[in-house]
Order: sequence, then C-alpha cells, then structure tokens
Amino acid sequence: MRIDRRLLYSFDWMLFGLLMIIIFIGLLNLYSAGASATGDPPFLKQIRWIAVGLVLMFAVMCIDYRLIARSAYVIHGTAILLLVLVYFYGNVTHGSQRWINLGGFSFQPSELVKLTLVLALARYFNDHKQPEAYTIRSLFVPLLMVLIPFVMIIRQPDLGTALLLLIIFGSMVLFVGVNWRSVLLTASTGLLLVPVLWNFMHDYQRERVLTFFDPGRDPLGSGYHIIQSIIAVGSGMFFGKGYMHGTQSQLKFLPEQQTDFVFSVFAEEWGFLGAMLLLIVCLAFILWGLKIAQQARDFLGTLIAFGLTMLVFWGFFINIGMVIGIMPVVGIPLPFLSYGGSSMVGLLTGMGLLMNVSMRRYLLHHD
Repeated sequence: MRIDRRLLYSFDWMLFGLLMIIIFIGLLNLYSAGASATGDPPFLKQIRWIAVGLVLMFAVMCIDYRLIARSAYVIHGTAILLLVLVYFYGNVTHGSQRWINLGGFSFQPSELVKLTLVLALARYFNDHKQPEAYTIRSLFVPLLMVLIPFVMIIRQPDLGTALLLLIIFGSMVLFVGVNWRSVLLTASTGLLLVPVLWNFMHDYQRERVLTFFDPGRDPLGSGYHIIQSIIAVGSGMFFGKGYMHGTQSQLKFLPEQQTDFVFSVFAEEWGFLGAMLLLIVCLAFILWGLKIAQQARDFLGTLIAFGLTMLVFWGFFINIGMVIGIMPVVGIPLPFLSYGGSSMVGLLTGMGLLMNVSMRRYLLHHD
C-alpha cells in the first residue's frame, strides 16, 4: 500500500497534540487513582491499550475514508453480529453480560458499535441526500441502524451506551436536517413510551434515576456513589489537595474511581483551576473536530468528522455531568481518561478516522 507523501505534509498536529495531552493527563490521574490497587497497576494496562489504539489509529489514517465508508454497512453489521455473540459466549461481570473473551483479554463490542454507527449513518446520509428535510418515513433505515444495537445493548444491560447511541443518532439527524413536525412527533412518542421503558429497566437502573432526583434517599446504597463524588469534587476547592493527596480516592471512599468517576479524582487533587484547564483542553479538542468537519473535502467527510466529534463531546458532557450530580449515573466512561481497553482502543481508532478526514481535506477527488 503506497502512502501519498502529501498526507505527511497535512498531518494534523493540533488534533494529535490535544489528544496526547488529554491521554497524558488521563494516565497521570489513573496512576493516582490506582496507587493503592493490588496486582498489575491499572495505568500500566492502560498504556498497553493506548499502544494498541495508536497502532490502529495510524493504520486507519493510511486508508482513504471513502474506501472505508464503502464497507460501512458490512462493518456495522459485523459489530452487531458481535453483540449477538455476547449473548452466547459473553462473560458475566457484576450482573452484566457485555464482554467477549478473545485469547486472554476481554473485548466489549458495544464500544465498537458507537464507532460503526457513526460510519454507517454517514454513509447513508451521504448516499441519500434530500433537497428537503428528512421525515420519519425517510429515516426508517437509519432508525433500524441504531435501534437494533440499542435493544441488544440495553438488554446486557448497559443503559449508558444504549442511550449514547440514540444521542449520537439524534445529533447527526439534526445536523443533516429533519422535519420539525417529525421531531415533535418523535418526542411526543418518546414521552408516551417512558412508562414502557421504565417497566423494562432493571431495578438498579430505576434506582439510579430516582437517586438522581434525591441522592439522600439511600445515602449508603444507591446514593453512595454520587454523594461521595460530589464530596470529592467539592473538597478540591480552588487549587486542589495536591497530586495523590486526595482523601476520597486514596482512602477508597470513592467507588469506581478508575472508570466512571475518574474526573472526581482529578477535581479533588487539582481543584477548580485544574478541572477548568482540563475542560479547556477538551473544549479545544471538540472545536478542532468541528473545524475538521467544516473544512472536510466532501459531505461524507463532514458527516464522519461531525459524528466522531459528537461521540467524544457527549462522552465528556454526560460523564462530567454525572459525577457532579446534574445528570443521572448511567455508566458512561470519560473519553481518553477512564480506564478501559475497549473504550480506549475504539476511541483511538475513531480518532484515526477523524485524522483521516483532516489529512485529506486538501487532496483532489481524482487522487
């Protein structure tokens, strides 16, 4: 495979630099969060996953995104097939069946589906451009693309990832343009289906929703996570308690501090100032992703870049909102900072695709 030399000159150093800054901050924070953990330190495992993710990122960069998009439906279908395999061969951990064991390591297919959904939707909307806004009828196929994995993931159960798929779908639909009557009809239908969804939710998921409205209803049970998280964030005050000196994390008061509540660890140790600096870097990353979407060479590239940027944006927004108590705890990791191999590898592969769009924005269509 020959790599066009022009791509080397258009390498997006800004995107790559911001990404590396966020990942480096995540590793520092993970080292602190797992300092008292026994066995193989989590941050060492994370380094291995980052290495794998970077290899895949650079590999994806080398293949024209238009060629990748040609196989978008096959790739998305394969990811859905992996979700089917989870039901038969998936490992059960903490009551959830989400992982497949692949030769000594576990892989979570739902993390891959988030990436393949963006690719499949981008392919569909690029191939089916409409002079007028999309209606519910014209969105039937894209709805199937998201609803099939949504139902399968929510049964694992993994409410957070399932809802994130719907949010990504909604973001891309609003971006391409949708009839507002259809939006109101869909929203009304969704509200009517809330009682039905409530009946399908597991007891712990219902408890999370109720705890969101009143964390004090069960401070030692369902409300414990969010209460301890808010304490950790607040106790950091303006300058923080110092690196590896956070009492909530080091004394193990904060649950899931390496995954869902990793931002709480950071905010306690680095305070409001450190948290704001991190958010500024994350915001710069999101804005740069939107700039890539704006400057893409074609509509397909714009859709891919926008979808991937929204994937990262909503991950930041929901996770941080979750740990400071303004959103329900739904188990969505903080992109590039939370511990998790499947999430890290999937995100870095997606960033390779985003870099792909950025690097080819100046090339002509006949190359």
